[in-house]
Amino acid sequence: MNRAALAIGVGVAAVAAATIGLVLTQPKPLKAERLEAIAALEGNAEAGETLFWAGGCASCHAAPGAKDEARLVLSGGVRLTSDFGTFIGPNISPHPQAGIGSWSVADFANALLAGVSPEGGHYYPTFPYGSYTRMSDRDVADLFAFMGTLPESDVASLPHEVGFPFNIRRLLGGWKLLFVTDAPRESVDQTNAQLVRGQYLVEGPGHCGECHTPRNLIGGFVVGAWLSGAPNPEGKGIIPNLTPGGKSIKDWSASDIAYYLESGFTPDFDSVGGSMVEVQANMAKLESSDRDAIAAYLKALPARPNGWE
Repeated sequence: MNRAALAIGVGVAAVAAATIGLVLTQPKPLKAERLEAIAALEGNAEAGETLFWAGGCASCHAAPGAKDEARLVLSGGVRLTSDFGTFIGPNISPHPQAGIGSWSVADFANALLAGVSPEGGHYYPTFPYGSYTRMSDRDVADLFAFMGTLPESDVASLPHEVGFPFNIRRLLGGWKLLFVTDAPRESVDQTNAQLVRGQYLVEGPGHCGECHTPRNLIGGFVVGAWLSGAPNPEGKGIIPNLTPGGKSIKDWSASDIAYYLESGFTPDFDSVGGSMVEVQANMAKLESSDRDAIAAYLKALPARPNGWE
């Protein structure tokens, strides 16, 4: 083969590889049939409030330091630092320009379940759609209904502070192919309604694994280390191991865990601290049966060594 033919062959292969890469990394919204099914549901705002607190929406989207009723004003501004840059929670209030007030329920479903914006781009996974993708159609519709009842805010969202190459959002298409799945993280007894509910809350809207599971160099969960704890992405301390293999809650009973989520007090009468303060405040608003279900699921996990060691 002469040099000209070789160069042409290499060029054709490069173009083919680039084309395949573009196809594989393009944003993939939900199928039209599913979007139509979600849009056909009449959202229940009262039920949606449970999903709002379980999903921790206020923790990232209320103004920094917001308390009490101010946590329902989702004006954004919380800064989340990481090895990939600093991500800033956007305004997701019902304001039609500054927030998501102009979104349809289909837009909302694509964002929540597929990580795709109304403009057709990838969202960064600091918005934990990798967990939310497990949410049911009914819960998506109910949450959207509740979000529409919240106060409007005209505060403009701030841009993320992300440098090259992480500011190339198209690369997230490859990341999603590698790491985003709606498959269960654990196997639980499907005849046990409490365990099934706990699994749904922890693995889905509660997105506990987003902080409590260690990640690899490109930000995906380490296989086989689910909820085993991780270095704090903010750079200070660790996020505890929630499995029976760690010291953090190894000796806690299911009742101890449920009471901690309700009150913020440990069995040793210590109190919740750090980033868990916001999480516990959210969990305290759930029905006691949901906190019991979360506790039952955590106690049923296989013991794993600490994920940060």
